[in-house]
Amino acid sequence: MTSPQSILPADGKLAVFLPGLGAVSTTFIAGCLLARQGLAEPVGSLTQLGTLRLGKRTEDRTPKIKDFVPLASLDQLEFASWDLFSDNAYESARTAQVLESRHLDPIREELSSIAPMQAVFYPEYVKRLAGTHVKQAPTKADMVEALRDDIRKTLRDRNCARGVAVWCGSTETYVEPSAVHQTIQSFEKGLLANDPAITSSMLYGWACMKEGIPYANGAPNLSVDFPAAMALARETNTPVAGKDFKTGQTLMKTILAPGLKARMLGLAGWFSTNILGNRDGEVLDDPENFKTKEVSKLGVLEHILQPEVYPSLYGDVYHKVRINYYPPRGDAKEGWDNLDIFGWLGYPMQIKVDFLCRDSILAAPIVLDLALFMDLAKRSGMRGVQEWLSFYFKSPMVAEGLYPEHDLFIQSMKLKNTLRWLRGEQLITHLGREYYD
Repeated sequence: MTSPQSILPADGKLAVFLPGLGAVSTTFIAGCLLARQGLAEPVGSLTQLGTLRLGKRTEDRTPKIKDFVPLASLDQLEFASWDLFSDNAYESARTAQVLESRHLDPIREELSSIAPMQAVFYPEYVKRLAGTHVKQAPTKADMVEALRDDIRKTLRDRNCARGVAVWCGSTETYVEPSAVHQTIQSFEKGLLANDPAITSSMLYGWACMKEGIPYANGAPNLSVDFPAAMALARETNTPVAGKDFKTGQTLMKTILAPGLKARMLGLAGWFSTNILGNRDGEVLDDPENFKTKEVSKLGVLEHILQPEVYPSLYGDVYHKVRINYYPPRGDAKEGWDNLDIFGWLGYPMQIKVDFLCRDSILAAPIVLDLALFMDLAKRSGMRGVQEWLSFYFKSPMVAEGLYPEHDLFIQSMKLKNTLRWLRGEQLITHLGREYYD
């Protein structure tokens, strides 16, 4: 596959559509507003602070990523959202209690001007929430058309050249692909029939793809990772990516597990528990919604450790994940892990990890990077699953027939090599002529 001959410039304003104007979205928006005024630094964002090496180490070429590929700037971003509550971004940020007054007060006016559009919300998929700011329509097909109208109106009224969407809403109940998800025709028939296997997040994904808006899924929902959606993404030349932002505990797993495997240290068990008190924690307190998250979290170790290849080291791992709703903690999530490992001659050892993290603080830079990289993908003529963005997800989407790569360091190399490829630069393989000269 040859790299694109040209990448369309990032001219004009970019609308960032955010289904869900809660803790993650408001933290992301506030951070962008502060950063573009020079009031804060976008820590955690690869697109803003990251660099990549070009050519040989002796060439000393290490540009910032944002200077190497044509990304939209923070000044070009226009924020639009949908939410099942009518609170504007400032009110929602206050409710979320992630950011302090010293960060919210300087941008209060801008945040207050960002009011959500009415959400498409079917409560059977998120039973712990009761929406009061929601659309009404006879069929799910009509809901898709209402969302498409929102997208077109936003682009027109705000004079935006293009758009990108990042799902920041809640985790839905667990759904597996069924007959309605197999083809574009079967899915659109299901929309007209209000098929219960079609969830709210699927409607957002479908509407975005119909409009050619790149769509990244930040939750573990079955949103666009089914055959009909993949076919529509190809037909409309739309990039899609997902799923489930890799923030706290799973981020640690994708750092630690590759290290154990690299050193051929065995693993007997990995117990993980979380306490979380924000809206996400409340939603995940429902067993049906937790199952969706659990499936996303449990797949990480199996793919990294390859138990079928290393049965004596990883063939009998006991892996348990729990999430507990604990309101006093709010957005300050605690992820506690116990690893029972073994080494030379089978002698047992333990690793304990207590990650006192902030869920939305870790997610916000991911939203920014995905918005900018997905827009870059669209302008580069890429479509379908953007596997090079697996770096950001717990349960990465892949093309049919492939297994997902979960190793954070391999994911990082894949992402940076894709950027090199886009600009016609040599890929970094750490095997070159210097070994043979």
